[in-house]
Amino acid sequence: MSDLRLPAAVRVSQPSRYGMPWLQLLLESLDNLRLLGRRAVLALLGIAVGCAAVVALLNIGYNAEREAMSIFRGMGSELLVANIQQPVGSGRKPLVAPADLDIDALHQRIPEIDAASALVPSNTQARLNGRTAAATLVGSGAELPSVLRLQLEQGRFLSRFDAQSTYAVLGANVAAQWAQPDRPVLLGDRIQIGGYLFEIVGILRPQGPNPIIPVSVDDAILLPITGMRRVISFPQITGVAVRSRSGEELDRIAPRLQAWLSEKMPGFEVNVQVPQQLLEGIEQQSRLFSWLLAGLGGISLLVGGVGVMNVMVMNVSERRREIGVRMALGARPRDIAMLFLLEAIVLATVGALLGAAAGLAAAWLFVWFSGWSDFALSAAALPLGIGSAIVIGLFFGLSPALAASRLEPVEALRDA
Repeated sequence: MSDLRLPAAVRVSQPSRYGMPWLQLLLESLDNLRLLGRRAVLALLGIAVGCAAVVALLNIGYNAEREAMSIFRGMGSELLVANIQQPVGSGRKPLVAPADLDIDALHQRIPEIDAASALVPSNTQARLNGRTAAATLVGSGAELPSVLRLQLEQGRFLSRFDAQSTYAVLGANVAAQWAQPDRPVLLGDRIQIGGYLFEIVGILRPQGPNPIIPVSVDDAILLPITGMRRVISFPQITGVAVRSRSGEELDRIAPRLQAWLSEKMPGFEVNVQVPQQLLEGIEQQSRLFSWLLAGLGGISLLVGGVGVMNVMVMNVSERRREIGVRMALGARPRDIAMLFLLEAIVLATVGALLGAAAGLAAAWLFVWFSGWSDFALSAAALPLGIGSAIVIGLFFGLSPALAASRLEPVEALRDA
């Protein structure tokens, strides 16, 4: 057989593909968008605003979630709080809860517990330096500062040796309420509660609110738990606060703590609250909130896509003669479609990049003005914001591009 292969010179001179190279297509698309002027700028701004909204809202939601989680973890991710209540609807005579618990026995039963304290709250009137104010009394054990990580402004905490003493520790807000410009609250001052005088031995630093704990330490007067008998006829434990050695042990400690309390207080309803469950619920709600914000940003991105489609439809209408000439010279329908589709993609890509930069700046400013700890970039913000903007531009630019590719050369030249 004869060799039917083409000479090497001929094979080299043949083009590798039909149509314009990709670089030429890109340069021509940029040039055509430049000729569109303000219409292209307005469409680009629509995409940029939508992308900026998605990126900014996702980052704001992500940083809000981190801030909330850090606050709640600072409140005590190693805490357990047992709420003790009278049984509901029993119709029986109210049960009498003990006024104190053997914390040493609790440590022996559950060695994983680092510190624990029973809580006996009560509301009453207290008087200091001739001024009377409503106060929340909290009878507590000596381990309460370790449980709640309390810090002193001055003085000392209550100890085991103060069980039979009339000593008190003031919360920060209580001390500020009784303080006067010329007469601050001092250690050694005596508070009148009922018919007894309690000597102030310590004043706490502000602790901040903690929804995990059933009492506000800043607004409380801490007394020895046995000393509550002096101001309340029948003091009863309504809660137990426990700090574990590790937050990973909470799920194992909780049922054992509930069983021990139920054994010590039969008939009462004991509900042990695990903060980790609360943290997981907050994290899930924050994540849903972030995606809700992203959905709102996606709506503005759709509006920007409509603007891209409007510009491309007008662009096709104005360039019918050019389309007819290109087809008459040998351009295929897919070449025409690719040209206009690439213009839409370039328009969306440039708008997405500008919008992503603006969204990051807006999110950073929001975090800075909110006074949050620091700014962290959401891993999904940039890919989702830029990717969705490009997809929107591709989707809304597809219809005008296909319409341009379906034009007949004769009709396009005649109607132009």
